[in-house]
Amino acid sequence: MTSVSDPAEPGRMEQARAGLQRFGGYLAAMVLPNIGAFIAWGLITALFIPTGWLPDATLAKLVTPIITYLLPVLIGYSGGKLVHGHRGGVVGAVATVGIAVGSSVPMFLGAMIVGPLTAFLLKLWDDLVGERVSPGFKMLVDNFSAGIIGGAMAVLGMLGIGPAVQGLTNWLGSGVQALINAHLLPLASIIIEPGKVLFLNNAINHGILAPIGVAQAAIHGKAIEFLMEPNPGPGLGILLACLLFGPRAMRPSVPGAIIIQFLGGIHEIYFPYVLARPKLILAAIAGGAMGVLTFVVTGAGTTATPSPGSIIAVLAVTPKGSYFGVILGVLIAAAVSFAVGSALFGFGRLERPDEELLPPGTATPEPARTSTAVEA
Repeated sequence: MTSVSDPAEPGRMEQARAGLQRFGGYLAAMVLPNIGAFIAWGLITALFIPTGWLPDATLAKLVTPIITYLLPVLIGYSGGKLVHGHRGGVVGAVATVGIAVGSSVPMFLGAMIVGPLTAFLLKLWDDLVGERVSPGFKMLVDNFSAGIIGGAMAVLGMLGIGPAVQGLTNWLGSGVQALINAHLLPLASIIIEPGKVLFLNNAINHGILAPIGVAQAAIHGKAIEFLMEPNPGPGLGILLACLLFGPRAMRPSVPGAIIIQFLGGIHEIYFPYVLARPKLILAAIAGGAMGVLTFVVTGAGTTATPSPGSIIAVLAVTPKGSYFGVILGVLIAAAVSFAVGSALFGFGRLERPDEELLPPGTATPEPARTSTAVEA
């Protein structure tokens, strides 16, 4: 019996691995084609916000519309296009506008859901009804079906997904608060880092950690809570792992992202890399937790929330006596996240060229099983 059941187990494991690979392929195909837009937003933000390098109130008006509307819509369009071509991309973009308007935080995760879902509904309509329409009415039916389905999903997204994300934000805030009250600061990274990747970083930092930090700084002159979310170390480590061991399609954009993230302080620039390879969230959690632990052991803290979260801004609000602990915490967080991220990438060995950005639904090419001599 053993000889019969053994071959089935590797088969199930292979199916599970293939399923995860296809899921990761969907995310990567939605996110990576739009990395250029993320970098453009990161540059504008780092330069022109009030705490940026070249503050400009007029140009800073570009920041919020880009991250709130443009970037989610691009992801929604890309997701819809994967499912049903250009028509799917159009309705995916329309539906994404609904969830973008209905939420107070950037709806990247929502765009990854509603874009492909809306395109799938349109595909069902086209397969069941659209193909049977007479040629004289086909353009009219196609346009109206796309408009109705896209508009309906925009309304549903605005009324449903937006409030759901707000509830998720409140839940994350309660979890972080509970861990802080229990003096388990390093474990707070289990909630903080995934929340950051879902673009809830500002809600966590300014809505939860900053008020606690203000109270602590009033007593002790500094607070570790100011460092828990803005620490640039985890993001730096993840980006370095992507640069050295990530998929080849991912690597060219990483150097610019490193500059924007570590020196510019725009952490959002590395979130798409994690969304494209969700396993990297483990690297972010490990790096964040070790960074916080280092801050706790060394008694490090800052006098205010670094804004933006660049290494320069972090050091600018570091009081005398805390420089060693702050710098050490950033370096250890970067080293740990780099080590974990590199291991998750298999130090480059697990990323086969034919699987890096495998189009969803495409079967993995089988390696040649015959020798060169036979093929010749």
